[in-house]
Amino acid sequence: MTLLDWLVLIGTTAFIVGWGLWRTRGERDTASSYLRGDQDLRWPTIGLSVMATQASAITFLSVPGQAYEDGMRFVQFYFGLPLAMVIVSAIFVPIYYRLNVITAYEYLESRFDLKTRLLGAFLFLIQRGLASGITIYAPSIILSAIFGWPLEPTIIAMGALVILYTVTGGSKAVSQTQKQQMVVMLGGMVVAALVIVWRLPENVSFGRAVDVAGALGRMNVVSFDLDFQDRYNIWSGLTGGLFLSLSYFGTDQSQVGRYLSGRSITESRLGLLFNGVLKIPMQFLILFVGLLVFVFYQFNAPPLLFNQPLRAKVQATAQAGEFAALEEKWTRVQADKRAEAENYLAALDTRDASAEASAREQLQAAARAADSVRKEAKAVVSRALPGMETKDSDYIFISFVKDWMPSGLVGLLITVILAAAMSSIASELTALGATTTVDFYRRVVRRDASDHHILVASKLFTVFWGIVAVAFASFASLLDNLIQAVNILGSIFYGTVLGIFLVAFFLKHVRGNAVFLAALISQTTVIALFMFSGIGYLWFNVIGCALVVSLGLAIQAVMPRPASA
Repeated sequence: MTLLDWLVLIGTTAFIVGWGLWRTRGERDTASSYLRGDQDLRWPTIGLSVMATQASAITFLSVPGQAYEDGMRFVQFYFGLPLAMVIVSAIFVPIYYRLNVITAYEYLESRFDLKTRLLGAFLFLIQRGLASGITIYAPSIILSAIFGWPLEPTIIAMGALVILYTVTGGSKAVSQTQKQQMVVMLGGMVVAALVIVWRLPENVSFGRAVDVAGALGRMNVVSFDLDFQDRYNIWSGLTGGLFLSLSYFGTDQSQVGRYLSGRSITESRLGLLFNGVLKIPMQFLILFVGLLVFVFYQFNAPPLLFNQPLRAKVQATAQAGEFAALEEKWTRVQADKRAEAENYLAALDTRDASAEASAREQLQAAARAADSVRKEAKAVVSRALPGMETKDSDYIFISFVKDWMPSGLVGLLITVILAAAMSSIASELTALGATTTVDFYRRVVRRDASDHHILVASKLFTVFWGIVAVAFASFASLLDNLIQAVNILGSIFYGTVLGIFLVAFFLKHVRGNAVFLAALISQTTVIALFMFSGIGYLWFNVIGCALVVSLGLAIQAVMPRPASA
């Protein structure tokens, strides 16, 4: 990184954090204001805060890599989100406001009993505590790859900085800061897209870039195939995506805490609907940036391995010569692929359907040859370094930024990713600390604790969960793809939690014992399906929710009615 990159990175980050802390100075002197702010936020702040909480560093690292390797079909994951925002706004928000809760799980005790409240809170803590570890790991990859720092110390340093930022700021400072972070994130990705198009060869226009992507199977935005083992199609997006979004925005405290800080029900609803309108275009933009990177590398040779630290390790093994030979082969294959891409563009200009089809087949054959070399290289890595993860899609975008972005923009895009990391992790740690404090410590352990005692306890629990997240981050390198790992974790637990809340809202005759037992059976079943079946993970949300609702009804039907007074 150049001096200009450093100035952009440090200056933008310092401004964002300083602005948030300055705007909320003197407003965090009570436990309530620390945990949920002063409930005076307007809908634009709520909407951007909700988006920033979901758009972690993983989004900007992993989603472009997802598009590079698998095309645009991941956007279908979000097709159920707009409808979920309408449902959450209509049903969840008024109930939470009426009960004046800090966490969503307080409602479960008023509707059922204490054990159901604690079960819902516990499932959230497990899922979000693990996911926050992945969220810390993602930006650590950047610093490790760019500066050559050891990964483990980088994870610890990143975790410590975010813990300090979160504990110092509190809930309202997090919300205020996320506005600026979201603007920087979206602006940075738009700039990245423009620079990539500018970097393409002169004869490759924006439209021709889309043509090349389509010829190589990357413009696969919508699939109508009903395949339960396919993670991304319109059916899994509209059903599993809907249930996942309902669970995440309706029952996950990291999101509930964002919109409960609004000054009114109307402001919270507008913030959620704002997110529902903009989320799919935002994800499409980020995926499209990855698509443009893919097209760019059809005309410019990408590295054989995007994970450069892994490449360096291979070069120090007995397989170094074999890997070097593959890199030479890779260079030749890339030259052939560029020639075929140029031929395909020339064929498009002739408007000859037969010539276009022939050139497309040749381009696809060249792409398959390149993929074959990549597979050979990963096999060599596996032999050289047994047990190491060879999938490197999370390194694709940051590798492009480091190698091809102009000075200054490197700093801006690293700022984008670090801003996303800070916003998402801060929301997660705040929610984890609040849930532990409100639903367990204040409710079960110290019901008579003073406000100051609860304030201190909430900060200590936030630090505790930060340490847990850092510890789990050490294992994140074993995961296949970070964005999928986070969504899989959510899908394992969210369906059960959503089922509990739906029973609470709509099945008034079902009582606590029935829904508690149904939830335990549902969670056990979903974990078993995850471990032993090949079902796409989005369907776990539907299965988990359906099991809680159906089993809750069945168990309540056979349970004796309580004696009347």
